[in-house]
Amino acid sequence: MRRLLLNALLAAPMALFLALPQAAQAQTLRIGLREDPDLLDPTLGSSYVGRIVYAAMCDKLFDLDENLRIVPMLATSYSYEDPTHLVLQLRAGVTFHDGEKFDAEAVKFKINRDLTAKGSMRAGEINSIQSVEVTGPLSVRITLKAPASQLLAQLTDRAGIMISPKAVETLGDKFGTAPVCAGPFAFDSRVAQDRIVLKRYPGYWNAADYHFDQIIYQPITSPSVRLANLQAGSLDLVEYITPTDIEAVKRDPRLKLAIGDGLAYTGITFNTDNGPAKATIAGQNKLVRQAFDLAIDRTALIQVVYNGMYSPTVQANTPSSPYYIKDYAPPERDVARAKALLKQAGITAPVPILLTVSNSPDIQQAAEVIQSMVAEAGFDLKIKTMEFASSLQAGYAGDFQAYMIGWSGRSDPDGNMWQMLHTGGTFNYGKYSNPEIDTLLDDARKVTGIDERRAFYAKVWAQERQDLPLVYLWTSRNVVGMRKEVTGFKQVPDGLIRLQGVSLAK
Repeated sequence: MRRLLLNALLAAPMALFLALPQAAQAQTLRIGLREDPDLLDPTLGSSYVGRIVYAAMCDKLFDLDENLRIVPMLATSYSYEDPTHLVLQLRAGVTFHDGEKFDAEAVKFKINRDLTAKGSMRAGEINSIQSVEVTGPLSVRITLKAPASQLLAQLTDRAGIMISPKAVETLGDKFGTAPVCAGPFAFDSRVAQDRIVLKRYPGYWNAADYHFDQIIYQPITSPSVRLANLQAGSLDLVEYITPTDIEAVKRDPRLKLAIGDGLAYTGITFNTDNGPAKATIAGQNKLVRQAFDLAIDRTALIQVVYNGMYSPTVQANTPSSPYYIKDYAPPERDVARAKALLKQAGITAPVPILLTVSNSPDIQQAAEVIQSMVAEAGFDLKIKTMEFASSLQAGYAGDFQAYMIGWSGRSDPDGNMWQMLHTGGTFNYGKYSNPEIDTLLDDARKVTGIDERRAFYAKVWAQERQDLPLVYLWTSRNVVGMRKEVTGFKQVPDGLIRLQGVSLAK
């Protein structure tokens, strides 16, 4: 029998599992998450670990394969009648977890909900859609306001997740407490900060490729406790192994790793125009933000916190992306220049900044290293630690001066930029606004050629590096740990844990 390993010295909220018979254990997969997801509503939710849960619970119109190619899921094909009219053909014989049929009306319902629901996190992702027309039981015609090169990629993520219209109508704004999707596993229960339980959905259209009766997700913020539970057999798979724990996994003959390139970045967003907290020296003066940027040695930071495994960056797209702009590489740390910029701005040191971070130990450590670095340039950086979902709410509300947060990354560059840098973007926590950047991001959506789009993005970074509403720090890699018995796992650069073909060897 496996028991959950508890560490009494760490405040990781966990509960003991009831011992299960061996046969039942073989049908259960236990996955460790780095934090607790926010609301499990694909229209309203915004956390990365929530996307991991959706990957088992909620099918999308399209998905991504290991090479980031867009592949069919609930939509079996697509075609463009012209640059502003997209036609989708839908999969037959699909039902939601409440038994309701998936059809063209359901697609129209979800897209309209994403566009119009109060608090929608998807509106900015698909706001190029003007209307959705049902042209048959399994066919929809999407009319666009303008050509939208990013749209199909957005439909491989939460904007493409389909949900039961009947369940939404029944539950209203409580839908996220009992979500109903069309995936291989259905929502069963949730205990905040402890576990999310999914059960096999017997009516799933591709049930033969899924081999568990139950999936249990456990949020464990401490990397050492996650690893200890994996080593003890209380977890079967951990979606995030920190680089400093990689050698420990390699030394354990019961475990194995999957390491691959990712799409994620981490940075610090400054509050430039979101509520009373914007009224700070750093929030209102780009020279101060430039000084802060120059005071950071990204390479040293990554070496200390992540054993040098990640890559320093000053932009949202990874070096492997065709949209990475080589002209914008991380600057060398220059404390003297940072001090000169503060003097040029007429600022007397020390410059106070309150930095909000999540309660992940590695992020806290990174914040402490940055705190020490920027102090030498004249910054008095104080750190405010919050539970991750609570920090998100503080970000949306503008209850922060500076906010260190990661973005899990998208296959299309628009998904890494528009929502963070465009006026009104959902994840533009600091409410940064620059009409020039708005126009460039909008125009990049209207062309399809890589060179054409990259030219727009090069101009975006030229301006962003001057304004610095978001100081990009590093891009990371995906490091998944699992028991040797886990077979069939395929790693995709977006980092989501897809369970098709995954099983536990006996």
